[in-house]
Parts: sequence; C-alpha cells; structure tokens
Amino acid sequence: MAVSDFYDEYTEQQFQKGIHIRHRTILKNLKDAGLKANSKVLEIGCGIGTVTHLIAKATPQGKVLAVDISPKSIEMARKFNLQFNHLEFLVSDMTDFRRPEKFDFVVLPDVIEHIPLEQHPHLFQVLAQHLHENSVIAINIPHPLYLTWVRENQPELLQVIDQPIHTDELLRNTYAAGLYLHKLESYSLFSQVEDYQWILLKQRIVPKNVQPKSRVDLKLQDLSSKWL
Repeated sequence: MAVSDFYDEYTEQQFQKGIHIRHRTILKNLKDAGLKANSKVLEIGCGIGTVTHLIAKATPQGKVLAVDISPKSIEMARKFNLQFNHLEFLVSDMTDFRRPEKFDFVVLPDVIEHIPLEQHPHLFQVLAQHLHENSVIAINIPHPLYLTWVRENQPELLQVIDQPIHTDELLRNTYAAGLYLHKLESYSLFSQVEDYQWILLKQRIVPKNVQPKSRVDLKLQDLSSKWL
C-alpha cells in the first residue's frame, strides 16, 4: 500500500479522535516558543487539520500553509477549517516543495517518524531554504524508547511507517542542513513514562554583535535569584 493511500484511509480514525490533548499540548508549546497572532506558519503533515485549526485560531493576523501527502486528508482539512481566510492547504510529499516566502515557524506535529529516514536529509535541506534568521522548526515526536516499546509490544498501534527517531540521527541530518538543536524536552502525555519529545531547531548563525548585559539587568537578575 502506498503511503498516501494509507493516510487516505486513516482519515476516519483521525476524525473520530478529533482535537485532543496532544494537539493542544503542541499549540501550548508553540506559544511558549514564541508563536504570535501575526506569525507565518508552515505545517508539515497536517492530516485532517486538527493542529492546523488550533494554529489558525492563534494566528488571526498571520498566515498558515498546511501540507500533507494525502489528498483525502487535505480535502477534509479544508472542510474542517472553512472559517479561516488566512489558511492555505497543499498536497505534497515535500520532495519538490518550493515557496518564495520565509516562515516564522515550521511545525512537524508527529510526522517525521512516518517519513523514511533516508528522506530526512533532503527534507531538512528543503525546510532550511524557507527559514529566516529568527525562524523556528518545531518537532513533536513519540519518544524513541517509548516507540521502540510499542513496536515490540503493541505493533497493531503502528502506522504504515512508524520508526523511532533517536536524537543522534536527527541531529546528524539537521546539522547538515545548517540547523542546530535549540531545545529538546522529553515529557509524559498518555503514559507514566516519557512518551513524547518536543524539539526546537534554529538556523546555525553565529551572532554578529554580542552585547553584555547592563548593570541594571545584572542587578535585577541578582535580586530575582534571591527569591528562588
């Protein structure tokens, strides 16, 4: 079965689940990372548009481009998000993705574990071409050790491609694309162990001018530390 065919059939399962805590956690993490009302967002692997819906609500003065490999998913996502006029959908596997604009955020919400590992170097090269110096790539994935456990104990839960993404392999591919790891956090959502990871990547740009903190900033920092 082709990957796009699998996700065409997977739409009904997504629709039954609707918007839930994983989607809302991704939105919260995006806001913590600096998502604003006027942010320009590229979402990869939007499915039927659940996370897309939350991002669009949070960026009324911005722009959202949501991409998925499944034509049926994109069709359902459009219907689910008719209320937004700053939202665009595109069917693409990202191999030949080219847009003139740069995005403030590129969001991959539980998608890279479903993209074959051999395609990751090209994927991140493509994404890097659509960043400006302050852009953020935000990745949510199942914790690789948790996903390994699922593969060994509950394989019926897996999708057509569902591979653990270990940090060393992720960083090898992202570093080659001119990116660096800004943040990685493992957290627990549906189980008592850490079952997800939240990762932020930025462009690997050396600062041109680094200014020390002023004495006022240092005094304020010192005062605040006394209350910790």
